[in-house]
Amino acid sequence: MAGYRVLTIDGGGIRGIVTTILLQRITATPGLENLLDSVDLVAGTSTGGLLALAIANRIDLSVIRDMYVKSGPVIFDDSWLDDLVDLGKLRGADYDIKPLRRELKKLFGNTTLGQLKKRVLITAFDLDNEDPSNRTWKPKLFHNFPGNNSDRDVMAVDVGLYTAAAPTYFPSVDGYIDGGVYASNPSMCALAQTQDSRYSPTPKLDEVVLLSLGTGTSLQYIKGNSLDWGYAQWIKPLISLMLDGTAGIADYQCRQILGSRYSRLAPVFPSGTTVAMDDVDRIPYMMDFAESLPIDQTVKWLKQNW
Repeated sequence: MAGYRVLTIDGGGIRGIVTTILLQRITATPGLENLLDSVDLVAGTSTGGLLALAIANRIDLSVIRDMYVKSGPVIFDDSWLDDLVDLGKLRGADYDIKPLRRELKKLFGNTTLGQLKKRVLITAFDLDNEDPSNRTWKPKLFHNFPGNNSDRDVMAVDVGLYTAAAPTYFPSVDGYIDGGVYASNPSMCALAQTQDSRYSPTPKLDEVVLLSLGTGTSLQYIKGNSLDWGYAQWIKPLISLMLDGTAGIADYQCRQILGSRYSRLAPVFPSGTTVAMDDVDRIPYMMDFAESLPIDQTVKWLKQNW
């Protein structure tokens, strides 16, 4: 049996409903009902960060699912008036952060990271460290491990907003944006955290078992062998390209390091089907998609390794 169990969840906006349903199905499997209770560390990026925080606070998956279904259209509500003020989508974020803040407040209230029931690692990106001698932007990993550099006093609501503040979709929050700019799949970040000797006791690498969950990938490509593109042409595909690229390399790295102690369930939408991070009209489709996905291999792996 595993000595240290890690669950990681990718970013993906409204597509987090796919992961939520997959977790519901997995935990409904005989023998895996207590899967989430047995997790030692849960890590997430963006919508995966919200799921990680909720799981660490022992919020039932049905409540999380309802949030996506009922509140998703409110969170991703792009009114014609907002588009008019933003000159279409040329300036200003697509969505106001206030509806998301309200929903997270309902989930977490005044809970701090230190009050969560499990260890968490949540990705964000700090746009300005305000260090007078080395002022720069940098990745930020919020966690609640005891010891120096811990973020145990930070509000879960705030960390949720930081990790979900995807560029162009939402405005930055307190100088932070979505950690998906460097780790849309936070698995490698989580694995590194388990080996950080500053936060003892540190499990041995061969004791770590890691389950990585995606939120649904759309098959995309760019035709052409020589693209003489500038800002205008690259800006539209760049975010999707960046998110998919970082997710893929983290998968490769963890697979090579952990071998059979690593498994990834990363659904891929059918060819020709593209689901954007804010595509709330596709919620019914994503629910049907998640309910019909085969999970046999993941269940088998969990029973053998978890």
